[in-house]
Amino acid sequence: MTNSRFTALLLAALLCFAGRALAHAHLTDSLPADKATVAAAPAEIDLHFSEELNIKFSGAKITGPGKASVKTGDPVLVDEGKTLKVPLSERLGPGAYSVDWHVLSTDGHKSNGNYSFVVKP
Repeated sequence: MTNSRFTALLLAALLCFAGRALAHAHLTDSLPADKATVAAAPAEIDLHFSEELNIKFSGAKITGPGKASVKTGDPVLVDEGKTLKVPLSERLGPGAYSVDWHVLSTDGHKSNGNYSFVVKP
């Protein structure tokens, strides 16, 4: 096989795999932000993604100090279906919080991840 043919096949394979990797919804922004320390407790968690989401299969679990689960309301989509808003049913007290999210993009790809933030005393 010639070098140019091998290079062309390699490039085609890389583009194919890169396209698949880009097809998943990636978290692009959050409020509160990852590793942020906030003075006031948020009333909701906002998660912005790179793609439109399917609300039926998307959500987040928030865990607080002592690994206690935080009660949330029903999540909603805004921003053309790319932002998942998760209302908090209770006021967050001071401490460290973890957000574990899972989403399904409208093209059928699942993604998940987590991040943390701190509410000041």
